[in-house]
Order: sequence, then structure tokens, then C-alpha cells
Amino acid sequence: MSLTFFNKHTLAGRWEMVWAHGTLLAERGRRGYRIQLYDMGDFFAEVWSNPETQIIGLIRGLASKRALEPYTNKINLIDMMCW
Repeated sequence: MSLTFFNKHTLAGRWEMVWAHGTLLAERGRRGYRIQLYDMGDFFAEVWSNPETQIIGLIRGLASKRALEPYTNKINLIDMMCW
């Protein structure tokens, strides 16, 4: 799946793809949102949700390595390696 294909879908469609194919890597908070980072294979996806209502407000695909900077201290690379 490509980032372009992912981003062309509706919020519900992107959530279905994340749920089916994503691997949760890290979680952080910002401005009252819970933001979860998923590995989607060729790109990453962020899922923004309200922790009180569990309503998802935004799902976006990320290709830029700069977009991953907020997660660098939260990801354990050893856990991601296949032994």
C-alpha cells in the first residue's frame, strides 16, 4: 500500500487500513489528544483521538522523517527487531 493510496481514503477507510495492517509503535499526547503512531510498511500513520470520548478526529499518513521526531524518545528499536 502506498501513502498516496492511503491518503485518498476517507477517515473511516484510513482507520480500517490502520486497524488491519498497522503496527502500533508509540503514543504521545498533545493539546488534549492521544496520538498513536503506526508502522504501515512503507510509511507511518498517526491516529489522533480524544481520550475522553474515544472519537478519532484525524488520521494522517507520514512520509517525512521529521514528522517522527516527537516519537524518538518513545520508540524502543530493540522491540522492533526480529530475532
